This record gives sequence, structure tokens and C-alpha cells, in this order.
Amino acid sequence: MKIAVVCANGKEGRLIVAEAVKRGLDVTAVVRSENKSAAKQVIQKDLFDLTAADLAGFDVVIDAFGAWTPQTLPQHSTSVKHLCDVLSGTKTRLLVVGGAGSLYVNPEHTAQVMDGADFPDAFKPLASSMGKALEELRTRTDVKWTYVSPAADFQADGAKTGTYLLGGEELTLNAKGESVISYADYAIAMVDEAVNGNHILQRISVVAG
Repeated sequence: MKIAVVCANGKEGRLIVAEAVKRGLDVTAVVRSENKSAAKQVIQKDLFDLTAADLAGFDVVIDAFGAWTPQTLPQHSTSVKHLCDVLSGTKTRLLVVGGAGSLYVNPEHTAQVMDGADFPDAFKPLASSMGKALEELRTRTDVKWTYVSPAADFQADGAKTGTYLLGGEELTLNAKGESVISYADYAIAMVDEAVNGNHILQRISVVAG
């Protein structure tokens, strides 16, 4: 299986590459600068400059793009759109590292995590931007996409346990009543989905077991 990880130098990107390499998959890092991931094959190019020719032949493209400043937050939408346009009509699956703010907290799917009174104001612009990108992604039926939301508490330096629970559109709690997952365990879930491809045109979510 051939996998390309876009923005492979990021913290989550590097962990996804490492997990895929560990499993013996054929992994290519897509990076703007010097490759810092475990991948031996590299495409050194900006995400927005990628072409259909660059990504031809991959079974899966994993989008690990992240933007954090007010000026770059709209790129959550534009980056997903660009990758969708590049992959449109192909057999290549697109897996997107998503956010938790857009997960629903009621069965009617009318309220989201980011709507909650206790959701930090500082994270609302990021959650809104990522949620907008997901809504735009949902309109694409020409691409075999899967959007993977982490738990509400997404811990960059959390321990790798090797286990996780798979959820859907709604915020899922583990047996301890927590919504938490480490970047390392999220990487395991992402590579599992890359290998299995069970949730095309769906948003899924993952939480620590």
C-alpha cells in the first residue's frame, strides 16, 4: 500500500508516518522543507502546489495540515479543497486529520462541542474554521474522503497506549467518562483507517480506550 502524508513534518504528521513505516507500508512524506519524518521517500513541495501528477499512484493521501493564526485559519478550507480538486475522480482515498469542536453532543445533531458554554473562547476560531472545512468536505462526492476527529482533549505529548475506541459523529466518552486521546494513539487509528478503508464519505472519531 502506498501512502502519502501531507505536512509530514508536523507533530501529528511525523507520528502518522512513523506508525505507517513501522507497519511496513510504502510511505512518502510531503513537506515544504527538509524532511524530518521517518519516511525515506519525499515530495518537497507546498501543499497548495501539489498536482494530480504528484499524487498519482497513491492508495491513500493523509492530510495532516494545521493552521493556528487568525490569518491562516481559512486555509483549513482552502487546503482541503485543493487536495479534493487534485484527487477528484481518482481511486485515491483522502484521510483528513480533523478537529473535535464539530462533534455533536446530542442525538439530533443540532448542538456541537464548540457550542458549549465551557468551550474555551481561545479555541473557537480554530474549531469554527475546521468545522467549516468539514461541512465543505461533505459536499464532495467526487473524492473518497474520510474525516477523522480526535477526542475533545487531544494530547500532543500523551502516552501511547496502543488502544482506542472508534466513534462516529457524536462525542464519545470512554469507560472513565473521558473524551481524551494522545497524538500517538490517534496516529494508530489513522493508519488503521488508511489500511482498512471502512468509512468512505464519513466522519469518524476516536477516543482513548
